[in-house]
Amino acid sequence: MTATAPPPIARKRILCVDDDLDTQEMMNYLLGEYGYEAVIAASLSDALESARSGGIALCILDHWITEQSNGISLCQQIRAFDSDTPIMFYSGAGYTADIQKGLNAGAQAYLVKPDFDHLKETIDRLVDQPAFNTGN
Repeated sequence: MTATAPPPIARKRILCVDDDLDTQEMMNYLLGEYGYEAVIAASLSDALESARSGGIALCILDHWITEQSNGISLCQQIRAFDSDTPIMFYSGAGYTADIQKGLNAGAQAYLVKPDFDHLKETIDRLVDQPAFNTGN
């Protein structure tokens, strides 16, 4: 009798939207280390396409994506077709008004870069929330 390896456990996919290449690489590495599959998008159109494709367990957005678009607008656009997948901001825009705008746009959390102390904990909490664990 030949033993077969169990099928690999599918890692939850996290959409990370940031136009900064260094941040994209860092988040790709960190999410992999945390046990997730990173889906990196550098533009609003790529982010919307990935979000609409389904199978995303969490969206992590930067407040400022490009000069022509921002994370607040993206968050609102995602919320227009997906009210279930959790969204968090991970951004250098850390004024109280920035944070409030992100939360008002439909995000469940807002961390100010470079807060690494709470990043994994916040991601795990949002991905594991019962109402959000289907990964639309």
